[in-house]
This record gives sequence, structure tokens and C-alpha cells, in this order.
Amino acid sequence: MKIKILPSLLAADFGRLESESKKAEVSGADELHLDIMDGHFVPNISFGADVVSMARKAVRIPLNVHLMLSRPDKYIDRFAKAGSDTILIHIESECDVTATLESIRQLGVRPGITMNPDTDPARLFPVLDKVGIILCMTVFPGYGGQKFIETVVPSMRAVRNKANEMNLADLDIMVDGGIDLNTCEVCAKNGVNCFVAGSSLYRAADMRNDISLMREKCERALII
Repeated sequence: MKIKILPSLLAADFGRLESESKKAEVSGADELHLDIMDGHFVPNISFGADVVSMARKAVRIPLNVHLMLSRPDKYIDRFAKAGSDTILIHIESECDVTATLESIRQLGVRPGITMNPDTDPARLFPVLDKVGIILCMTVFPGYGGQKFIETVVPSMRAVRNKANEMNLADLDIMVDGGIDLNTCEVCAKNGVNCFVAGSSLYRAADMRNDISLMREKCERALII
């Protein structure tokens, strides 16, 4: 299973989002991660669909768009048209999650499901076969630069084990929150193959070098 490294644009210089998007691509990122926050589901406001459109014009790598919205079902069409390759919604969101995931797929975008750190991973099991990617948040969403929550690690393994049980060997499992050159390894050992890193990559002296190091560490540690 391929390791994927996704710099998070939330940690970039907001005054230079186009060049910061391109920086991720030229540094070897597999995809670019964009956090969309509504100030209601999470206590912050970040980007809208226009930033996704900007990134789509700036880079060729896939755009991985995480909707931290109370009602993502009202916005998926807008973000699909903006150029999202993957759209992730929360299992905790206030909509018909299964129907919304199907709507994302019908728009030609890969659907994904996200869970917060304190959510029982079993809540995801009924939709594992309806998505291409699972995101286990390793911080409570809303702000970048938070510390990795270690208690989420068993949830990662529970999701991977259930995916294996359901013969979903190609299901991507992703983590986001406090991911750096140290915390990425324990995640890989518990079945994670996609790693969102914001502060640790955008503040790195050499993003290309750190993406390469993170990839190498995760490839060695990965246990599916």
C-alpha cells in the first residue's frame, strides 16, 4: 500500500497561498490537504471554495478537501466544482451521512469520512464500503499546531482491522493533527498510510527533505 504525504495548507502563509500550494507540489507532496471550517462545527473559519479553485489552478497534484461543516451536504456541489479530488465529511455532521457520501461519488469525486478523536470508531463501520478514505483526527479540529492525541491510536488499528475483515485492502486510512517525523511512525504501525502534516512541514527548513524522511519512516513502519 502506497504511503501518501499531504501538506496542510492551513499551516501555510495565508498571504502567499498560491506559492505555498506550489511549494508542496515541488517538494514531493502526493496531495494537498485543505481544511474548510465553518465557525460552527469547529470554532474557527478558514477557507472557502475559492481557495480550492485557486489551488486547482496552481498545482496538478490531487486536492484532498476536509469539510469541517455542520451541514456539508449543502456545499459538496460547490467544492466539487471548485476542483476537489477527494471530499471528506464528518461522521458527526448534522446531515444524512450515507446519502451525502453517495452524492459526492455521483459528482465524480472520491468520498471520505472523518471521525473526531473521541468518536467510537465503530460508528464508521457501516460506511467503510462507501468511501475511499478514512480520516482519524489526532487533534480536535479547528486549529493547527496542536499536540498529537495518543489515545486515538487504537481507533486507527480498529478501523484498519475492520477494513481487512471486510476485504477492503485498498482503503486509505489517514491521520491529521500533530503529525511529524516522530508521531507518523506509530500511526503507520497501526495501519495508517496517509499523513496530513501542517506545521511540521510548512515550518521545516527543507520541506522536500522532511517529506522524503517522513515517507521513508512510514514505509518502514507500515503494518496493514
